[in-house]
Formats: sequence, structure tokens, C-alpha cells
Amino acid sequence: MNVVFKVLLDNSGQRFGKAPYELLKGAEETDSLHQAADQLSMSYSKAWRLIQIVEKRLGFAFLDKKVGGLSGGGSRVTPEGKEFLRRYE
Repeated sequence: MNVVFKVLLDNSGQRFGKAPYELLKGAEETDSLHQAADQLSMSYSKAWRLIQIVEKRLGFAFLDKKVGGLSGGGSRVTPEGKEFLRRYE
């Protein structure tokens, strides 16, 4: 037998849980939402939608996004996002 628990932050129905946490931690490590989604076997479009939903629910940006080009794109976790993740942990 194992003890299993789930941490879910809820603010008037606005939730944050395991999936966005894991995506953001992966993006923090790789500076790429695409790579973070790949690591979780999640499509990039699903990951993108999930982050957009969380940002809308909580009222601030978790990622600074840079569109591709010669040097490539990327997604960096914002200072507010890093602080939120630290508190969530």
C-alpha cells in the first residue's frame, strides 16, 4: 500500500496543480516550453493552452516567450512565475 496525495491550489475556483507545475519546472530547466512538453509526452499545443489557462486564471504571466528566428525561440519562466513555483513547492 502507498499513501498518495495531490496538492492543488484553489483561489475561488482558479486552480493550479501538477501538470502546469511540471511544465513550468521543465521550461525553467530548458528555457523551452516545447522541450518541457516533450519530456512529459505532451503535445506543444496542449502545453501552450494549459499555460495560457493558468496565466489567465491567476492573472500574471508565467513565461516570457520569444518567437523563433535565426537564434531560435524559447520560453523563460518570469520572476513572478519562479516565486510562485518556489511557494508551491
